[in-house]
Amino acid sequence: MAVAGGETSGHLKKHHLSCWQEEGDGLGLPEENVVNKVVSPLAKEWPSMNFKNPNELVMGHIIQNDSKAGLRPPELRAGCVRANACRQLWWDPAACRAAVVTCGGLCPGLNSIIRGLTNCLWHEYGVREVFGMQAGYNGLSDPDIYPPIKLTPDFVREIHMKGGSVLKAGRGGFDAEKILDGLKKLGVNMVFLVGGDGTQFAGNLLYEAALKRGQAVSIVGIPKSIDNDVVMFDKTFGFESAVAEASEVIRNGWVEASSCDKGVGIVKLMGRDAGFVAMFAALASDIVDLCLIPEVDVSLEDIMAHVDRTVERKGHMVIAVAEGALQKFVATGKRDATGHVVYGDIGTFLRDKVNEHMKPRGGRSFYIDPSYIIRSAPIRPHDHTFCSRLAIDAVHTAMRGYTGVCVGPVHDIICMLPSRLIASGKKKVNVKRSAWQQCVQACGMPHSLAGLTG
Repeated sequence: MAVAGGETSGHLKKHHLSCWQEEGDGLGLPEENVVNKVVSPLAKEWPSMNFKNPNELVMGHIIQNDSKAGLRPPELRAGCVRANACRQLWWDPAACRAAVVTCGGLCPGLNSIIRGLTNCLWHEYGVREVFGMQAGYNGLSDPDIYPPIKLTPDFVREIHMKGGSVLKAGRGGFDAEKILDGLKKLGVNMVFLVGGDGTQFAGNLLYEAALKRGQAVSIVGIPKSIDNDVVMFDKTFGFESAVAEASEVIRNGWVEASSCDKGVGIVKLMGRDAGFVAMFAALASDIVDLCLIPEVDVSLEDIMAHVDRTVERKGHMVIAVAEGALQKFVATGKRDATGHVVYGDIGTFLRDKVNEHMKPRGGRSFYIDPSYIIRSAPIRPHDHTFCSRLAIDAVHTAMRGYTGVCVGPVHDIICMLPSRLIASGKKKVNVKRSAWQQCVQACGMPHSLAGLTG
């Protein structure tokens, strides 16, 4: 996946406030050891703590004799800068004011991110002015209508125990000029944008507008996607919690199906354009007989043939279907107010087709759609620790003077990448990779439903 302008992970000069307005191609890295003059309060309080070298890189391509070399993102070949604590900072923490915003739909872990950002800013850097902007970009554009919430350790202490967002995540409302005016009025010089590829695309526009103005502000994104469809990074927060919740619902579908003669449990899961949740939930539950994802096109005839064989062999069956799968059967031809395609309901379509097929044979389907239950669920423990890592390293990245970047894991090490890269597309399940092939084998799916032909 090539990105316009040839932007890659290893060239961050245009994303450091010491040199972001310099003429030139922006190749290479800023000399943080030279330009970052402020000694981190962490280095003063914890002198024996391990601090990263500012030019430490995580190599994007780590496999020799790689059978899938052609599938690796070329943008990561130059290596990715680690997003972690360094001894020298660009910003003087005493002069910092921060804003936090959660955009888009709900996702497990939003409150964990808010909590992690707030606590790191307060406890590690002594920043006392942390604003929680409400209703996504709406709150940044119109803070008089959506007044900011003062974030403190007391306010965020227990918010990770519940789902949702205490800042009321919202869609739309982006206006770069109004946002920059509002940030200037509040005296905010670092902004943390929590949201998906659309949020980070807007974050890049905000960075470009700030660059044009010369308004020094560290804009750092923390990508969010319950579908795990953010490019470049290994995974997104909330995904593991979604898979865990989905696995339990699949077990409910299995109980219903296995408690009925010729029962077929159908569970519709999140995944508009990518089938990661359905695939990993099928693997985690290990009781799914058919996994349908947007990346694999199949026919109804092949689905029903597999249903017949599975029910004859086991007496029941479980199907996990991603919401974006097989849209050719249910396409609406419509778009919503934000320009996104309005998807038809493949879950109810499949339910009706299975009933039509099975009821004359003495069987039936049991349909479950847990989408809103999953996205509003509280974060799971391992996912919460991942959120904490992301939040803390986002603060370190901002303090070091970077802007127009996002943080996330590359080979399980938190790195920073230009927001433009993160907004360049959507990650999809690659049917040639081992995870999908393992799913196909675990479900006992035939070649006609696996997408591995050709």
